[in-house]
Amino acid sequence: MAVLDRMRTLGRLGRSSALARRRSEIPSQRPPSDEPAPAPQVDIAPDDPLLDHLRRTASPVDLDTLDELGSPAVSALRKAGIVLVVPLVTAGELVGVLNLGPRRSEQGYSTDDRRLLDTLAGHAAPALRVGQLVREHEAEAREVERMEQELRVAQLIQQQFLPQELPALPGWTVQALYRPARTVGGDFYDFVALDDGRLMVVCGDVTDKGVPAALVMSSTHALLRENGPRLVSPGAVLARVNDLLCASIPEHMFVTCLVMVIDPADGRVVFANAGHNLPYLRGPDGGVRELRATGMPLGLLPGQTYDEVDDVVVAGESMLLHSDGLAEAHDAQRNLFGFGRVRRLVGATPGGRTLIDRCLSELAAFTGPGAEQEDDITLVTIERERRTSDDPRQEPGHAELTLHVPSDPGGERDVVDRVGEAALELGMAWDRVQRLRTAVGETVGNAMEHGNRHDPALTVDVAVYATDDGVEVHVSDRGGPFELSGPDPEPDLDAKLAEEQTPRGWGLFLVRHMVDAVDTLPAPDDDPERHTVVLTQALQDSDARPGRTR
Repeated sequence: MAVLDRMRTLGRLGRSSALARRRSEIPSQRPPSDEPAPAPQVDIAPDDPLLDHLRRTASPVDLDTLDELGSPAVSALRKAGIVLVVPLVTAGELVGVLNLGPRRSEQGYSTDDRRLLDTLAGHAAPALRVGQLVREHEAEAREVERMEQELRVAQLIQQQFLPQELPALPGWTVQALYRPARTVGGDFYDFVALDDGRLMVVCGDVTDKGVPAALVMSSTHALLRENGPRLVSPGAVLARVNDLLCASIPEHMFVTCLVMVIDPADGRVVFANAGHNLPYLRGPDGGVRELRATGMPLGLLPGQTYDEVDDVVVAGESMLLHSDGLAEAHDAQRNLFGFGRVRRLVGATPGGRTLIDRCLSELAAFTGPGAEQEDDITLVTIERERRTSDDPRQEPGHAELTLHVPSDPGGERDVVDRVGEAALELGMAWDRVQRLRTAVGETVGNAMEHGNRHDPALTVDVAVYATDDGVEVHVSDRGGPFELSGPDPEPDLDAKLAEEQTPRGWGLFLVRHMVDAVDTLPAPDDDPERHTVVLTQALQDSDARPGRTR
């Protein structure tokens, strides 16, 4: 098309400029004031055979000699009154064509005329090419400036929506890093404080680059901010935002996003995932596992549902949320940094700023000096701090958890969850926590029914204590003194199924087989009706604590 533009420019020169100097030497039979009309513009297609012929000829050509060329441009030039064309060739490239109509003397162009035109073309072609290069350079500079301005706008949009400060959670450490690439993408993260004291953490990535991605990111951020505190449930938030985005997002764009709600008091986390990178959770012993939840990216299909998964972050555990700018970076040989490498870094490094700095230093060593960052990098670390020896919660007799539950049927379910979370926080293995939960549920249920006779005015009191190597759970009711006898006889399953024995009688037998020890405490002198059962469970090392899909 550049050649075509040159043809148009030179076609307009026509008779009025190309031979001005020569006309002064040729007698004219018309009055000097009779100026010719400008030659009409003639478009020459880039693939017209005339162009190749002129490039190879590189000298003035009569149009009358080109009948066999089969060129549409030749016919158009003739209709425009052109009789002679002079190619402008420099360095073997055709940069323009000088079109001339008939001489005013109505005589043909002589050999001297052609020689003069050939000389003129030899000087004009390089000058014309220089002018073309200057214009092309100016156009490229304007395009570069436009792109740089667009990048500045996109970066400004993106940075305005990033959190200005990190949340302060007692007993937790939160760190974050956002490093934009030169070609701005759509990474974002956010922290939303909920009314009940919990924290909603968001991490996402918009496909595409530049201003379009930044605008979609800002829309997604606004929708999450609006719906997060109102809906609270991560799955419900993602479903709502997805439906709203589907109606407005540009074609071929979508958003990956993870939403997680953290309860800083007991470490419970609930999360849902719309196609984003899976978070890594590092245990106190360095073991690493992924927090898995499934769901389609936002903005692709309306009406999607998103699985919610809950888990517990115990003291000493840390979590990494990340965008793909880290794992999908390449070295000079186009090898991927890889998710496996990220996982190994999480396992080998404590959380917080130390982990972020280690990830960046390993990435720099992998890509090599001077490598351009391919995509935005977002890293968010969330660490639940270890307890220290001077923590007042470690003092003898201090309860890790205290509950007072009305004796309503079914009230034991919340107790089971809270005790299980406390045991996890103290480092108990997942399988042993589940057994403790079963024993607690049975014991609390018995206390409500048999001890307090389901009197809602009476509470079952539950306290969790940390021991040197395990956990004690004290369950108290108002049922009066009760002493545990020797081991319970094993229930006769066949007799119970045949209804020869009551279906009851499993409770204490089940509890004894779920925990390491069951005992009772004597009633205090000032409260002789108080009855307390003590469940003891030891800690074990294990990483088998999978999340539970709702």
